[in-house]
Amino acid sequence: MSDIDPQLRTELEAAAFRRLVAHLQERTDVQNIDLMNLAGFCRNCLSKWYAAAATERGNAIDLEAVREYVYGMSYAEWKARYQK
Repeated sequence: MSDIDPQLRTELEAAAFRRLVAHLQERTDVQNIDLMNLAGFCRNCLSKWYAAAATERGNAIDLEAVREYVYGMSYAEWKARYQK
């Protein structure tokens, strides 16, 4: 993998990230606590990492806006609908 063009690597990583977000949006049956216990991260972690990456690049993004992107709806709505 070290011989992949940096731009292509970025595009592939972005595509994989978008697929992960879509997968998590589809799998509303999987609770954040389950993700934390099994994988060591959850939807909230992913949201925070995204916001931190934006801030590191001088583009602060509101965490709630990022959560809405990751969850596919507001965090409050997701909790009301799916959190057990």
